[in-house]
Amino acid sequence: MGNQVLNQFRSDKTLRDECVAIYEAMGMDLNTAFRMFMERTKMVRGLPFPAVLPESRITRAEAKAALDGLREEAANLPEMTLEEINAEISAARAERKAKK
Repeated sequence: MGNQVLNQFRSDKTLRDECVAIYEAMGMDLNTAFRMFMERTKMVRGLPFPAVLPESRITRAEAKAALDGLREEAANLPEMTLEEINAEISAARAERKAKK
């Protein structure tokens, strides 16, 4: 390793703690993970994962219209008792189990 430098940045504590736990489960520390990220960045000459914008974007009006449609659809559904709901769930589980 050549000359070493200190890299510092701020991050959300919860995010950092969750990442530290993941890396520790993989047998490495956060510093090693960041060095790997930097090495891979150098190898691919860019971000080491896909970073692209979605092909299409939904507008706020389209999102609201979709939610309103779902609300209308849900409002027209018949009421079910807890027993009926549980019976449907049991039937779906039995069907899924039979397919395996």
